[in-house]
Parts: sequence; structure tokens; C-alpha cells
Amino acid sequence: MDSFLFKQTDITGGFWKKRQKLAVENIIPYQEKAIKDEIPGIAPSHAVANFEMAARKLAGEKLAENEGFYGMVFQDSDVAKWLEAASFSLAKFPDPELEKRIDSLIETIGKAQESDGYLDTYFTLKRPADRFKNLHDAHELYCAGHMIEAGVAHNAATGKTSLLDIVCHLADCIYKHFITDKNPGYSGHPEIELALMKLYRATENKKYLELAEHFINVRGVDADFFKKEMESRDWNVWGGESVDPAYHQAHKPVRQQTEAVGHAVRAGYLYTSMADLAFEKGDSSLFDASKTLWKNITQKRMYVTGGIGSTFHGEAFTNDFDLPNDTAYSETCAAISLMMFAKQMLRNEKLGEYGDVMECSLYNTVLAGMQLDGKRFFYVNPLEAITGISGISPTHKHALPERPGWYGCACCPPNVARTITDIADYAWLKQDDTLYSVLFMENEINLDDNGIKVSVKTEYPYDGKITYSVSRTAASSIKKLAVRIPSWARKAELSGTPEMKNGFAYYEIPANCTDFVITIDLKLVPRKLYCNNAVSSNTGKTALAYGPLIYCAEEVDNGKVLNLFAKRGAAPELMELSNELSGIRRLKIEGLKVKNSAEDPLYSESPAETETCEISLIPYYTWANRGLNQMRVWLPEM
Repeated sequence: MDSFLFKQTDITGGFWKKRQKLAVENIIPYQEKAIKDEIPGIAPSHAVANFEMAARKLAGEKLAENEGFYGMVFQDSDVAKWLEAASFSLAKFPDPELEKRIDSLIETIGKAQESDGYLDTYFTLKRPADRFKNLHDAHELYCAGHMIEAGVAHNAATGKTSLLDIVCHLADCIYKHFITDKNPGYSGHPEIELALMKLYRATENKKYLELAEHFINVRGVDADFFKKEMESRDWNVWGGESVDPAYHQAHKPVRQQTEAVGHAVRAGYLYTSMADLAFEKGDSSLFDASKTLWKNITQKRMYVTGGIGSTFHGEAFTNDFDLPNDTAYSETCAAISLMMFAKQMLRNEKLGEYGDVMECSLYNTVLAGMQLDGKRFFYVNPLEAITGISGISPTHKHALPERPGWYGCACCPPNVARTITDIADYAWLKQDDTLYSVLFMENEINLDDNGIKVSVKTEYPYDGKITYSVSRTAASSIKKLAVRIPSWARKAELSGTPEMKNGFAYYEIPANCTDFVITIDLKLVPRKLYCNNAVSSNTGKTALAYGPLIYCAEEVDNGKVLNLFAKRGAAPELMELSNELSGIRRLKIEGLKVKNSAEDPLYSESPAETETCEISLIPYYTWANRGLNQMRVWLPEM
């Protein structure tokens, strides 16, 4: 069975060592306090308190009138994602005190679990007679999925089975309801499917594979299922959530779906599970559907920053080429779901483009979702911020220009935390006789069972040179190292004579070598990007990139950025590495600045005067770290 690679991998330096250190020292402790309501002045969570009260209720204690479930119906999932991040952290950075707190929290979760395995504090505390009666919008299976993922991660990281036993009992309860007792339905928010695939690989219990396959196969067969379910009861959670089946990716059976529609995070999680199941079962029809959906997203519905979901109405996809910048939704969780989808597609088909998109989402939208100090977070990631409008106007209220400390709906912060702490499982893929290097970071992977060790040295993403030192025993089952060569690295220089195939450079590793060295130089240069003219928001504009990083202009460096035009024909220049913003390399480009102010007439027959200027740009992931100011990714050219 497949296994996690994070335990065999040490991030040894560079960009990602700094982020993992931040996760251990800042992000995880901060988020633990947030879910325990120990940080004054931020939106209350009550997530841990919900488990504590559910445990007390199941122990026979009568709760006071002012006690009960608080928060979003999916509040349990915040705890699960934090546990997952903390478990990954514990594996590489042992902390006895953190381990005790994790164990104590797991003990509380166990006490909040009902005797038949059911686990959901909303229903235990608020609607004990209504279990599995609102699959549409009550998020039971979504919360179960995240708790299952946490249980698998905790077991892989620590070897303990305390949380794994809880989630197996939970999965058995769900199996009984849907498979044994043959109750109809599937989750309104996909997540359980991909979690069950992980649980199957962790336990080798085929019941969990069967249940995942069942949920995927029945989805959309009855497109009116949620409508009928709502009509069968006299209550719902939100008061009026749409039962449009496309919003839930339930408008057609999954193998017949051809466009990415509906809530972007739900879509990403569903497509991830489809690609995962396609690999596990060798299901070509399911993989073909996954690939069709992948192409629709990446060729017509994805931002240049690797973000997905263009409207705040339903946090959803809209239509092909509808990619507004200032009202972009581009939820952090959605970008993470696209990374997950890319990872599973890569298991099915060794195409470099999957790694390219994964990397783009990671370095831009995912990292932008967190302040550089790890204590403030974006839910929404616009590509343009307009002071006085962004976060204020009814049409832009969702597109905040500064990161809050927390959210009532706090799905994104712990999602970022678990992604950073588990980054090694995106960096490497081991399959058959080949080890694939997908993401570039300074690290060391030691696969003792496979007789191979690889040490990677690099200052990526600000330098394109990557050096691999490989040791391999004669009996090693790994015979090749495949290095992804990004599609933008057209002038890359590679040592040796590797076989180039579909975006990967394949190197044969000599038997019984102790220091087989491979050097890749991606020859990073600043690039100007242009967009398909079908995207009206970007007509006549350019965006700047360097390696995987998309850049943006901020007011603090340039004055009002809405007045800036990049000079047509001007080439962007790379600046030296500096310590500002946790270490970046700026880009600059010759431009024109329009002499214009808010006091000028709204409309005029006189063309605006311009003056030459130099536009300074920073990596998009670092924006909004220096106070409230304008920001723009796509610059008009003149």
C-alpha cells in the first residue's frame, strides 16, 4: 500500500525550512489557542468546547441552558485539520508537551463519540434524532472526512492508534448506514471520499475502499436527491441554501461531468477522490472524466496564481474565461484542493503539467492565504485590491485587503497549516522503480526499505539551481530519479543525458553508488505573461513572473497602482535577494504613471498626462504584509 513520505523526508534548509519552522513555532500554537478560544479580540471558535460539551452530555451530565453547540455546522473540521497539522509537526519536531495536549484532545474526541461510532458534535448536542437526515448542507460526512484524515495522519506520524481507532469506528458507522442498511445518499460537501481512500491505504480494510467507491458512483445518479431530502424534513441549517445539484457536483453521474461547476472546494475534493479511485481500481472511464475536468479548470477556469473559484456567490466556478481580478474569490482551501487533485492526477499519468499547476497554486494562492508571521489569514485571494472599495463595497465585501486574525468560518487557516507541515508528500512521488521529484526544496529523503537516499540542495524559488546527490544500494528497487522540468524553464541546463519525457527528466541511477550527482539549472529569468483575450479582465494587460512566483505591484512601493502602466516592449529586471518580507527578490519594469487624482473630474475630454516611472513588484504571496494599500497583479500596457 502507498505510504506517507514525510517521515522519511527532512526539510534541511532554504525556503521551506523557514516555513516549517514558522509552522512549529507560530502557526500551530496560534491555531491551537484559536480553536480553544484563548486569543482575545478574534472571532470565537468554540470548536474544542463543542467536543468537551458533547463528551459531558454523553457521560450523562445535564448541560446548562447557556451551553450547547456554537459556530458553523462544520466546526468539528477545524479541530481535525489542526490535529493533522500538529501530528505532521510532531513527527519531525518532537515536543512532549504538544504531544500531551494532542493526546488529551484525542481523549476528549473519543468521549464525544457515540457508542455506535457516530461522531459529530452539532448533531450530538443539537439534533440527536436527525443524524444523516440532512446530507445536503449539514456537513456530517465532510466533518467525518477531515477527522478520518487526521486519524490517518496521527497514526502515520506517531505510530499511535488512539485517533485511528476512533475514525475506524466512525467509518464503520457510516458503512453500516449506507452499505449494510442501504440508505440512499452522498455528501453535500465532498471530502469523505478522499479520506476513505487514505483510510483504506492505512488499514488495508477493503470496506473503506468500497464505501469511497459507493459515494463516488452514486453521486448525481439521482440529481434531485438533495431536493427530495429537503422536502422530506421541516428544517435545514442555513435557512435557504440552494439545492441546485450543480452546486454540489451532483447534476450528473461523475463520469458524465465535463465542466468544473459549483462550489470550488467541493469540486476539488471530489475530483481528487475520483482521480485517486481511478488509480486504485484502474478505472479508465473515471480517469478520463477526471482529465476532462482537469483540462476545463486549468485551461479555462484557473487564475494565473493557481486559484480557482471566481465568484463569492456560492464560492464557486462560473463560466469559461470568467476570471475577474478585483472580485475574485479564489479561496485558499480551493487552491489546496487543486494541489491535491494535481497530486492524484500525477499518480495516474506522469505529466509535468500536474506538478506545474501544483507548484503555481502552492507558491501563490496557498502561501498568500497566510501572513508572513503565521498569525493572520486570507480566506479569499483577489488579484487586485482597491482601497475604499475592496472589503467595503457590497460587490467586493468578501475581497478583504488585509488578513483578519481568524474567521467564524475558519476552514482555511488549519488547511494551510497541514499543507505546510506535510509539504514533503507533495514534493516526492514514489511509484514502481522510479522516485519523482515534483517540488523543489532543500531536503533529504531516505527510503531505507528501497535502498535509496537523495539529498537536495537549492535556494529555490529565488535561484533555479538544484543539485541531487543520490546513494543507492545494489538491491534497491528504485532505479530511476525523474525530475520535473517546469514548462516555463525553456532554457534549463541538465547534467548528463537524461531521457526527456512529458515534462520529466529521467535519470538512470547506477547500482551501488554512494554519490551520484545530478545538477539541474532551470535558468530562472523574469517573464511577462499574457492572457487569452477571452478573459475580459486582462485584455491589454501583462503579469510578471519569476520561476513559479507571480508578482504584484503594491501602493506602498509605487504610489497608487491603478495609475500604473507597464511600458510595452520593456523587459522586467531581477533585483538582488533581500531580507525584506522574509526574504524576496523584487522585479522592476519600466512604466508610465498617469497624473490623476480623485479630485479630477470623473469624465473628461482631455487625455491624461503621463510620466515615466519604474514599477517595483513583489511576489504575490507577500502582499498585504505592510498595511492597507492598493495591489494589482495584471498591469495594463501602454
